[in-house]
Amino acid sequence: MTHSNLQDVTEAEAISLLHTMVSIRSESRHEGEIAEFLVERMAALGLDSHIDRAGNAVGTVGSGSKHVVLLGHMDTVPGGPPVEIRDGLLFGRGAVDAKGPLATFVMAVSELARRPDFDAMDLRLTVVGAVEEEVSSSKGARHIAEQLCPDVCVIGEPSGAQAVTLGYKGRLLMRVVRRCPTSHSAGPEPTASALVVRDWNRVEAFAAEHNQGVDGIFGRLQIELQSIRSERLADEELCRATFGFRLPPALEPKQLEDCLRDLMPGAELEASGHEVPWVEERRQPWPASFCAAIRRVARARPTLKYKTGTSDMNVVAPTWRCPILAYGPGDSSLDHTPREHLSLEEYVLAIRVLAEALVQWSQGAGSAG
Repeated sequence: MTHSNLQDVTEAEAISLLHTMVSIRSESRHEGEIAEFLVERMAALGLDSHIDRAGNAVGTVGSGSKHVVLLGHMDTVPGGPPVEIRDGLLFGRGAVDAKGPLATFVMAVSELARRPDFDAMDLRLTVVGAVEEEVSSSKGARHIAEQLCPDVCVIGEPSGAQAVTLGYKGRLLMRVVRRCPTSHSAGPEPTASALVVRDWNRVEAFAAEHNQGVDGIFGRLQIELQSIRSERLADEELCRATFGFRLPPALEPKQLEDCLRDLMPGAELEASGHEVPWVEERRQPWPASFCAAIRRVARARPTLKYKTGTSDMNVVAPTWRCPILAYGPGDSSLDHTPREHLSLEEYVLAIRVLAEALVQWSQGAGSAG
């Protein structure tokens, strides 16, 4: 059996790519500069690259029958620490979420394509740096979901180099508006604010009942009162609120929406952010290949993760319905924080693990756990 030995990976080249990517500001809807850089860099590394109609940076190499899509994202939230390398750590917005994983994709694919036995692997590898992942539009992922039909997919999100993420919870947002005629404060009629508070109490009771007997946060319905604001007009008072929901695998967004409409009769309700929860079966060849690669390259026992947030996995998985997981270096607890940083040693390790995982999968190798 052939195993990847990426001696062509130079740490300096990999670190230079990531450092430049993190240095280019690319807040959501402002990804043009980094997209142009990535397309140019991927072309220099041997990938056929372009910017698609959505603004995604896309690079492809190989013409085999086994199509792998490596879907990362280029955009970041605002803020973050100054970009610098200190004590083996790269600081800067996006180092973890998610330019580190995206740079890992580019380097692993380019190095794998240089191998003399690459053609024999029968692979076609497509790297996508998507736009607008950090905002509700997920414009880049929604566009690419309509353009491609891969055999397997890996999402670029921080799992840690020695772990893979097999599931993300779903999401739903519900905007609630209550209106009522203005009345004297000493009167018996409930205010619009009181009505919204009653709605929230009903939601809390519903969630508590749904979660009864459920162990672990991944299987629980999580709720959040994201905002509430009241307004008094001449003849009407209003209260507006936003309720946020993180959905466990057994609960579909539309199913929850219908329940909420029954819970809050008379309220003006607007549902949005429908993202279906998704979980990959762990004992399948795709995750098994990553587990085998982690054991072989990192010499560590792989960890399987299930996250309470959402990612572009929630967007593309219901359309592609192919084996899918998320992988990338970094500690996700640093996402969106002023101390965001990535270990460069872990980043280089992740490049080698990913390349080995692709080799393992191309050969039908690997075992889970």
